[in-house]
Amino acid sequence: MHSALKRVVYPGSFDPVTNGHLDVIQRAATIFDEVIVAVARNAEKRALFSTEERMELLRQSTAHLEKVRVASFQGLLVNFAKEQGASAVVRGLRAISDFEFEFQMALMNRKLEPTLETLFLMPREEYTSLSSRVVKEIAQLGGQVAPFVPAPVLESLAKKFGSA
Repeated sequence: MHSALKRVVYPGSFDPVTNGHLDVIQRAATIFDEVIVAVARNAEKRALFSTEERMELLRQSTAHLEKVRVASFQGLLVNFAKEQGASAVVRGLRAISDFEFEFQMALMNRKLEPTLETLFLMPREEYTSLSSRVVKEIAQLGGQVAPFVPAPVLESLAKKFGSA
């Protein structure tokens, strides 16, 4: 019996990618045949890194994972997932506070595309309070972010803020 390729989309802004994101990506890669890390192109959000920079940081940070592909998308996630032939979307849940928003999004996505499943993965405990926003704030204020981000991100934050 031949099983279909199971492809999942892990969407986000990844501004920048953190070790918490990488934890979710790595675990998704053990479950699925292919993980598409999808960087959202959102003109309304003021990002520290451009879409291209975020994609390159993700490529460098996931280069050791052969099942991972980095792409960008604009518009509805369900449309992008369908175009990519994905059977599911994976989202990371750090805390209960994430759940309500993510649950609402998952239900709306199900209404828009009933065949697309949403799976929630919890990062390892040490990453539950980690977010891109917090990393940027710490780096901007001259704090040490090395424990929270992959090396390519650390270098890029140092260039943006003078030191990281």
